[in-house]
Amino acid sequence: MLASLENHPPHQVVIIGGGFGGLYAAKALANTNVNVTLIDKRNFHLFQPLLYQVATGTLSPADISAPLRSILSKSKNTQVVLGEVNDIDPKAQQVILGEKVISYDTLIVATGAKHSYFGKDNWQQFAPGLKTVEDAIEMRRRIFTAFEAAEHETDPEKRRALLTFVIVGGGPTGVELAGAIAELAYKTLQEDFRNIDTSETRILLLQGADRLLPAIAPELSQEAAESLQELGVIVQTKTRVTNIENDIITVKQGEQFKEIAAKTILWAAGVQGSPMGKVLAQRTGVECDRSGRVIVEPDLSIKGHNNIFVVGDLASFSHQTGEPLPGVAPVAKQEGEYVAALIQKRLQGKTLKPFKYKDYGSLAMIGQNLAVVDLGLVKLKGFFAWVFWLLIHIYFLIEFDQKILVMIQWGWNYLTRKRSARLITEHQSVALAKTEDSNSRNYAPTNNRQTVNA
Repeated sequence: MLASLENHPPHQVVIIGGGFGGLYAAKALANTNVNVTLIDKRNFHLFQPLLYQVATGTLSPADISAPLRSILSKSKNTQVVLGEVNDIDPKAQQVILGEKVISYDTLIVATGAKHSYFGKDNWQQFAPGLKTVEDAIEMRRRIFTAFEAAEHETDPEKRRALLTFVIVGGGPTGVELAGAIAELAYKTLQEDFRNIDTSETRILLLQGADRLLPAIAPELSQEAAESLQELGVIVQTKTRVTNIENDIITVKQGEQFKEIAAKTILWAAGVQGSPMGKVLAQRTGVECDRSGRVIVEPDLSIKGHNNIFVVGDLASFSHQTGEPLPGVAPVAKQEGEYVAALIQKRLQGKTLKPFKYKDYGSLAMIGQNLAVVDLGLVKLKGFFAWVFWLLIHIYFLIEFDQKILVMIQWGWNYLTRKRSARLITEHQSVALAKTEDSNSRNYAPTNNRQTVNA
């Protein structure tokens, strides 16, 4: 039980991670009787549910990102630290950022998750996932570069591979990516090229389970599959990937193996806990599940350390249903707010009931005027589901100016079917190599330049 603050320095709460879990914990503790330090290796909060729209040219990264300092500027008890936590010392109650050390009374770990390739990490170079701004920009680069390359390709087989897009994973991200690419190929880009017909594009959505969107009602899952097929997406369920290499993806369907030539392969299948899960396991002895997520207690603390909490995608919380809660924004948001409330109660010598997630439903965008929404007793599909999806995502965007900008952008895209953020940027390693080469040329001695020896 945490001691009372009376005659003691303010209680120090350190939060690692500025995603939904960490940010909502910080916001809930704003201007309370504790000191809050929020640490993140990025200086912004990213609205991950709309990353696929950055990847497909509908929105720009700034539309779905907001500076953490700006969000928390009015929280006078909150300090934002830009840095990456390398280690944790539970005995000394400290987090380590290189040579910098920050002490805590209560620690909240909200470092999220990363892609899981189920032990085949070499697939990442061929099939990027979608978790960060950099992921979205790289995915956007690959998508639009494929169309550009096809425009100049004369070999029919190579052109077919360039116009083949494979999305692995039939959850919300995979479904939304497939629908967005279909709208690009069959509507937005139709008149933009002269040597290719973008309607010849093949979009394959591969799902290992027997249906798309397993978290929603079967009838809505079927509706989503049919809507995607009407858009031109080839949906293949009960299909497992066995290899990805050199623009060839090998899949197993039943007892048969099939190779698909595709220049653009996108990963939306598995996730695993961030590396901070392993750090916690090593330093505290807490167990992680097979996805690397930290198994938490009913109050989201970790076993044997009631002042260390894990929230969001890194937390494996199965006390409610027997199955871990899904890695979605509403779960992280509610967990962050719960821990903030629990900290306040403990400082008053009280406690809270175990955490209980309130599931308000699941939803997925398929395309313009097409979505599915499962609210339990209420199930929506088509246009009304699409409007509901738009309103919910606008509501959860953090900053007011973001809400306005995204609404304007969506309205313009709806009227014109244009996507103004269709930018092809260089791969980071290529850009870095060019910069280094340019620097070496700029500073290399020449016959016309005097050199000075020290």
